[in-house]
Amino acid sequence: MNNTKVAAFLNRMASLLEFKGENPYKIKAYQRAARNIKVLDEDLSSLYEKGRISEIPGVGEAIRDKVIEILTKGTFEAYEETIAEIPPGVLDIMDIPGIGPKTAKLFHEKLDIGSIEELVRAAEEHRIRRLARMGPRQEEKIIRSVQRHLKSSDSGRTPLAVASPIADQIKEQLNTCPYIREIIAAGSLRRRKETVKNIDLLALSDDPQAAADAFLDLKSVTDVIEKGESLISIIYKGMIRVDLRIIPKGSFGPSLQHFTGSKEHNVHLRKLALSKGYRLSEYGFADTETNTLKTCESEKEVYDFLGLGYPVPELREDRGEIEAGMEKALPGLIDMKDIKGDLHVHSNWSDGKNSIEELAVAALEKGYEYVAITDHSHSTAIASGLSDKKLLEHARDVDRVNEKIEGIRLLSGTECDIRSNGKLDYSNEVLESLDIVIVAVHAALEQDRKTMTKRIVTALENEHVDILAHPTGRKFGKRGAYDVDMEKVFQTALDNDKILEINSSPARLDLNDINARIAKNLGIKLAISTDTHKLDNFNNIRYGIDVARRAWVEPQDVVNTRKLKEISSLLGIR
Repeated sequence: MNNTKVAAFLNRMASLLEFKGENPYKIKAYQRAARNIKVLDEDLSSLYEKGRISEIPGVGEAIRDKVIEILTKGTFEAYEETIAEIPPGVLDIMDIPGIGPKTAKLFHEKLDIGSIEELVRAAEEHRIRRLARMGPRQEEKIIRSVQRHLKSSDSGRTPLAVASPIADQIKEQLNTCPYIREIIAAGSLRRRKETVKNIDLLALSDDPQAAADAFLDLKSVTDVIEKGESLISIIYKGMIRVDLRIIPKGSFGPSLQHFTGSKEHNVHLRKLALSKGYRLSEYGFADTETNTLKTCESEKEVYDFLGLGYPVPELREDRGEIEAGMEKALPGLIDMKDIKGDLHVHSNWSDGKNSIEELAVAALEKGYEYVAITDHSHSTAIASGLSDKKLLEHARDVDRVNEKIEGIRLLSGTECDIRSNGKLDYSNEVLESLDIVIVAVHAALEQDRKTMTKRIVTALENEHVDILAHPTGRKFGKRGAYDVDMEKVFQTALDNDKILEINSSPARLDLNDINARIAKNLGIKLAISTDTHKLDNFNNIRYGIDVARRAWVEPQDVVNTRKLKEISSLLGIR
């Protein structure tokens, strides 16, 4: 739990208390403590270890105990008791920017609104305007806010899968501009982080004014935030900020490097430059004695000048890439072309939209050698999970399509629920009859750490299980990871030769890059799968690849880079 997360917990508590109409002084105490913790220079965990939590301004004895509880348990008792008293749908409404606890309470008490869906319906039916201080403009604003909120993550950042297509769309339009010679994404988008604060674009132009005008003339610009000589900031489609920096040719290389980041990577790089007698900035290398500036037309020249191998943007988080670059030991990262098949796909036998045959054709068109049809088990009733009898029929349909379509092998499988007691939905006898068995948690997500960990560990110890899907259970904009001891999960996967999934669904991206790198370093096999529910979901594999590349994952670390014969041997398929 870092400072930001602890502060978020305290702010959340303040909002809950405000919804309940609690003492304003108590609410302000939580807000003040959160504010002071967020701006601390020192890590909160370090202060806790030194017994200095009470030294933080605004953190009295009562809040100090809660901070310690958060640091040691991941939550605190008063928070759990308070949140249990408020309907979950109302909590979702409180998270929508511009609404907050007081307005959410008004909607709940006056219009019996208990979910985001009911809120949108009330706005569309013009019932909100009947309330005091509300009107048509407020209804329109609510609908827009909900749309933006649903596309954004809990942190207020935009998921990569939302921002990336927007950036591509803008670049495509600007590529037709005669005044722009080159345009490229920078920032966290170029590093392929799972969420971005805004879209950063760099343009190479000999006519900055004309390039800026072309940018401002984009038809989906809804607001102009800043219009300078070299920086123009807009809101695109009313939902995300886009910054365009116009760069002259001579400094395009260092500018691209600088504005790609990350901050930590750049700080380390500047220290290295200083050790060699240069100050590195977005303009180039300035000699510390003569102030003579060396410019670079390409980004690679920046790293070459420092004697480093070229770290691709995904690696630039100061997690050892500079040291590896100095030793010419950067990894050969996995790429899209390495993927030979998809091991987690749903058909219309459960909650997918397409038949097994349609999925086979689509996978064949992607050049895959195999695809696993892994529909849900019966505990996931909301997803039309399959009974034992239906699962056997499902396997026969897989066999039928295999006989009909040449050039691709379909694997009969399941995404089998790990029940709350740790048992699997199907018997060992049923699981043994399948080509591949994926297990996953879909219910009872609120279990405590010990129970959840034992539940997953027990499943991984089953001899018929091959893969653990979306191992931490998080979903952007909906929920965080469940409370699980990932160290034990990693060790169990390693001890039992199990595969952990990087789920490419834009809503999940789970394992994340941090956990995926831990798994790789431990020698645990990974699968990059799409969790496809309709045909175009196959294309989401790119987001799983992004996660893997940020995790330093190489082709040999991922099982579905193997050819059909090799994957069949690995899974014990005859």
